[in-house]
Amino acid sequence: MIVGTAGHVDHGKTALVKALTGIQADRLAEERERGMSIDLGFAYAALADGSVVGFVDVPGHERFMRNMLAGASGIDLVLLVVAADDGIMPQTREHLAVVELLGLKKAVVALTKCDLVERTRVEQVSGKLRELMADGPLANSEVLPVSSVTGEGIEVLRGRLNKAITSPNTPPQDAPVRFSIDRSFTLPGAGTVITGVVAAGRLKVGEQFVISPRGTRVRVRSLRAQSQPATIAGPGNRCGVALGGRVDSGAVRRGDWLIDPALHCPTERIDAELRLVPDEPRALRHWTAVRFHHGAAEVGAHLALLQDDPIRPGEVGRVQIALDQPIAAAVGDRFVVRSQDGSRTVGGGKMIDLSPPRRRRKQARRLAQLDAMALADAAESLAAQLEVWPWFVEKEKFFRQRAFGKAQEERVLSAVPHRHAALDQVTYVFGETVWKGLEAGVLEEVRQFHAKRPQLLGSSLRRLQAVLKDRLPEKAAHAILAELVSRGKLVLEGGFYRAPDHRLGLDRVDTDAWHRIRPLLGGEARFRPPRVEQLAELLQERHFEIRRVLKAMAQQRAVVEVAKDQFFLRKTMTEVACILAKISEE
Repeated sequence: MIVGTAGHVDHGKTALVKALTGIQADRLAEERERGMSIDLGFAYAALADGSVVGFVDVPGHERFMRNMLAGASGIDLVLLVVAADDGIMPQTREHLAVVELLGLKKAVVALTKCDLVERTRVEQVSGKLRELMADGPLANSEVLPVSSVTGEGIEVLRGRLNKAITSPNTPPQDAPVRFSIDRSFTLPGAGTVITGVVAAGRLKVGEQFVISPRGTRVRVRSLRAQSQPATIAGPGNRCGVALGGRVDSGAVRRGDWLIDPALHCPTERIDAELRLVPDEPRALRHWTAVRFHHGAAEVGAHLALLQDDPIRPGEVGRVQIALDQPIAAAVGDRFVVRSQDGSRTVGGGKMIDLSPPRRRRKQARRLAQLDAMALADAAESLAAQLEVWPWFVEKEKFFRQRAFGKAQEERVLSAVPHRHAALDQVTYVFGETVWKGLEAGVLEEVRQFHAKRPQLLGSSLRRLQAVLKDRLPEKAAHAILAELVSRGKLVLEGGFYRAPDHRLGLDRVDTDAWHRIRPLLGGEARFRPPRVEQLAELLQERHFEIRRVLKAMAQQRAVVEVAKDQFFLRKTMTEVACILAKISEE
């Protein structure tokens, strides 16, 4: 469980963490000299039940907001700190906005430095804080007066934190590992060490992972969880991880992720839901340049609107985020965007799609697909996506983008009636109703094709693709047809699809052609009949037409194809068999 501080500079966050844990979180000499936090500080405290809680002390100064965001992204509970003498200040408001944008709903508010003011001032600031939080997710948070100097209220605060911490909201432990990296350095005897928070899964010593988005393969050599040696760490644990293999610390950066190899799929383009902060001075317009923050990463980006009107302050809209460099992420991850110069927080939100189209991104059918993708529950989202264009979901991509493991995948699929078809290691999932409609349409098209053109082998992939719902992409259409072939509902022969009981017939033109071909296969030349190209030359016809007629007659058992483009009359083959039988008797 991770508790993160938030609040204006010099409001006593570090002193409060020390009063609660006995640990000085400022780890840099410069921080101690200047009397304020510059980078993330960490401290740990044991609870009554023996478990350990970690505190992330984030800087409050506006110049170090990027470090504050790096720390805020991995926390479970917010400890909002406001000094009673100063009251609500600019970074108080900005940190509170960030907390709301990141979707954090559990908080305890500490009103510090109460030993420096009168009781009326404490009540006045407490009232303004409640008013500030009234319309947000922290509306019911309790405001507790404390003093890190006299110890006033510290035990009460510790009790409230213990109560809030006992019911953490953590991801399933059977999910694949996702570990957000906020530091990388080298220690003598340990090699490259990274620190961060386990966002999902169970990190184990000896297992292989990938540093994403770089794609570097690494092994966990040793592990410290909540400042204690460990062999395993679950969601919410703050860890130091020594990496095995030849991994230079410079090859790992703040903002990278240590993840299960199956999840590695960096993205530079994300469709997302974005909320603009209410006090933003202007509406968000198309292709606005911003600084994008996700986990501990900070990347330049542009925001492309997925709607005709600009997003106004306090409103929620959809955007496509075009990143200057790739990141590792998952659907549902929260993010924050700040102005291009880094002076203020602009907004933030939730990721919806990690591989969106670059073009036609505002089409009605694409926006309907985004509505389905935006549903928070994975099973509900999958079911909704199967009911809109393009009428299928690529299973592997769907679950990889959500960072789901096999057990989670099975739970979701069991809750959604579906059919599937696989091709080239991609599994296409369809809804039951859509699948039945597609199957019926294909089989009816093949039936009608045979009725109109009995002399042809069957229908082509291109023709059948045209009758599939809204012209499915070729690979998806091919997968459906391959599934129908595997189930015996269609036969693939010579590149064409036919019904299993179809036998080639001849129309009037083909019948005339057969009457001209047959004599050339019989008579004295019956044991050495002309090949297809020779027949075409003799009859002055195209090779394709001669071959097609002979293929049709082979299905009617009039001829036998003994080699490519070499056909014998069946009567001749019977004669050859009799001759061979007599020779064997002699």
